[in-house]
Amino acid sequence: MTSPDIATVRDGRRFAVPRSRRLTWDLLYFNQQVPLCGHDRRMDLTVVASARAKCSKRVSWSAIFLKAFALVAADYPELRQTWYRWPWAHIYQNNASHGTLTVQRVVHGESWLFWGIIEAPETKSLLNIQRQIDQFCHELPKDVFRNQWRLAKLPLVLRRMIWWWNLNISTQGRAKRFGTFFLSTLAGRGAEIQVPPSIHTGCLTYGPLDENNRSRVTLAYDHRIMDGARVADILQTLEETLVSTICEELLSGI
Repeated sequence: MTSPDIATVRDGRRFAVPRSRRLTWDLLYFNQQVPLCGHDRRMDLTVVASARAKCSKRVSWSAIFLKAFALVAADYPELRQTWYRWPWAHIYQNNASHGTLTVQRVVHGESWLFWGIIEAPETKSLLNIQRQIDQFCHELPKDVFRNQWRLAKLPLVLRRMIWWWNLNISTQGRAKRFGTFFLSTLAGRGAEIQVPPSIHTGCLTYGPLDENNRSRVTLAYDHRIMDGARVADILQTLEETLVSTICEELLSGI
């Protein structure tokens, strides 16, 4: 005969989805509507790593990739385009990029994912971008991610209505609230992401540098807007931008 104590342990428990998981749940729901493919390129970042090490002030790899990708997007309009399904299938093109960075924070012992928006990274210095990233990582989430913090409090139906409106009706508002491209990485933890879940036309991720300062850089993209050959060109241009324009800024003394 099973004792009451053992039965209690085996039964487990049921509880509501915590606020900390609601926004990620919403993202994955709408991610299912975007036909993402992913292509990668092994990039030699030796000169970038050297210039970064010589820089007098700390600049993260996330800041470097955010600016480099925004510079590339200025020359590849597809990266500033968004597919809209309603009221008919059409494409909207933004004049500037809005970079979205995934930020993991621990709040009251629970892990949250937030998304920090950086407007027009191509026009900002690396130090300016880094300052914004530091705010995302260290300031109170309820202050720096105010709208997302409030959204997570709402019931499912209201949250999904807000997401739907911003993704299907709003144009400039969508860019300001969700960004035009997405950067997510686990390189700092020694891991790589295969195809990051996203609602963006372009979602960038990179892995840790190996012993030869090479990194696997992946671009997941909306196949309705561009094809693999174009993505291969984008990745090549991104590497060229990193080893030229970005290196020059790092070596300039910032």
